[in-house]
Amino acid sequence: MHLLITRPEPDADAFRARLEALGHQVTSEPLLTIEHLPIATDALGDAAGLVVTSRNGLRALAASPAMAAAQQLPVIAVGPGTATLARELGFARITEGGGTATELVPVIADIARTLGGSLTHVRGEQVAVDLKAALRGRGLELREIASYRAVPAAALRPRTCELLGSGDIDGVILMSPRTGAIFARLIALAGLSEAAQKLVLLCLSPAVAASVEPLAPARVELADGPNSAALLSAVTRVATLWSGV
Repeated sequence: MHLLITRPEPDADAFRARLEALGHQVTSEPLLTIEHLPIATDALGDAAGLVVTSRNGLRALAASPAMAAAQQLPVIAVGPGTATLARELGFARITEGGGTATELVPVIADIARTLGGSLTHVRGEQVAVDLKAALRGRGLELREIASYRAVPAAALRPRTCELLGSGDIDGVILMSPRTGAIFARLIALAGLSEAAQKLVLLCLSPAVAASVEPLAPARVELADGPNSAALLSAVTRVATLWSGV
């Protein structure tokens, strides 16, 4: 299959390599650009632990003067990809969540009570789930550090528009509701709504699928879990049907 991946860099490159290893042709169209925000040396204060819900938050922290202090703290990572990067960056005490921020709420609550201190969420400027509010409802306070912003693309690249318009793209990989919404908006802006209806949209979750409903796609495929391994399995499932094997 010829697949369009919409992840921001550097995650797009790693995912592209995995898809190409499976025999797929891949075109990258990052719909978000990640910009790190400044994090002061003493930003973590007396935090008892960290909550990290994306690899981008970890990368921003690693590029900041607060990293040395951060590495001494236990980390609660949203899922396996974030936990793996935390280990690569030198964090030693890591708790791995199930893959979504919602699933992380009881995990954070249990660990916060065990540690007996406040936790700090290293997050993006925008988040899909308000962990702070969810934990406040459990009587816990979560501090927050906005460590990066994700800037949306203003338009699809000309080459991508050409491939979509000619029907050369078979499927599109979408990994967040925000990315899905941006894709739907830019497709309409480019006048490619009819072409997009013929695509297979491979979505990480039902929330991502809901974000592309304005496109009225003919086919949406969901990953069985909120992680890249499950999405790759969905790609293989679709490709098998596509080839008629």
